Amino acid sequence: MAQNPAPQPALSWSIVGQGAIGLLAACRMQQTGFDVSLWLREPRLLTIKFAHRQLQFKPASAPISAVLIPVKSYAVTEAVQTLLPAMASDAQLVLSHNGMGTIEQVKPMLAPGHGLWFLTTTHGALKQPDTVQHTGTGSSTLAALNNAAKVKQQQVLQAMDIALGPVTLTDNIQPALWQKLAINAVINPLTALYNCRNGELAAQKYHQHIEALVTEVCKVAAACGYPMSAHSTLQTVLRVISSTAQNFSSMQQDLAHGRRTEIDAITGYVVQQAAHHNISVPHNQALLEQILLRQQQRY
Repeated sequence: MAQNPAPQPALSWSIVGQGAIGLLAACRMQQTGFDVSLWLREPRLLTIKFAHRQLQFKPASAPISAVLIPVKSYAVTEAVQTLLPAMASDAQLVLSHNGMGTIEQVKPMLAPGHGLWFLTTTHGALKQPDTVQHTGTGSSTLAALNNAAKVKQQQVLQAMDIALGPVTLTDNIQPALWQKLAINAVINPLTALYNCRNGELAAQKYHQHIEALVTEVCKVAAACGYPMSAHSTLQTVLRVISSTAQNFSSMQQDLAHGRRTEIDAITGYVVQQAAHHNISVPHNQALLEQILLRQQQRY
């Protein structure tokens, strides 16, 4: 008689940095009984108020068995390089950020036993001094990116479902990433350029520009092997603008505060892939140049 496999023990999790989404995940996991620590540039005990409770997080220490890396796209490779000496031989790494391009950079850095994952989420969070708020309930999509990840699928899925669930597990993360890229390629740079909340993009004066940006992204996605309907993608973008009307995008906030933006991994990735496939994307190209110029002036 066949026996069911024994449940795999829960992993100890480290979260990189103290960004809003990472702290949201850490708080939700700790409240459910997970052993969670924070990997910070300056290791220290961190106290965070979440849902009217004070939660404490100890600094991460080696060996790290599982790590969520919810940092800006441009900081991913440096974070992984810093983590590598502290990681267990079978450590699981979950990347989560806006934009695309880091998976190809991180894969060659890992040892054969390291599992690599990508999680894309629609949850919203706001970090204030010593406090994190869950500002938008969403969901997440998770995919294993190599064979070493599939070995611990049950444990990683269980943890991410608590952290940023409900989680849908998929065999191919690329369609979800292209869908989110189309949304981000509209909302992030336009709100940064016009220094406005997401909802202001619903004004008729922006509609033609939004439609042109979406059409270009869909052409590039199709050339990369992930066809998307321009019409349905446009409707999705407009729904997100409406449902997040009061929010300021991360790129608007970065530019407003003189920080580096993720434009290279969002619009920059679209323009890069378009050039590779000899596709003209003048609207995305112009937007990229405008944001880079503003970033250069402010950063």
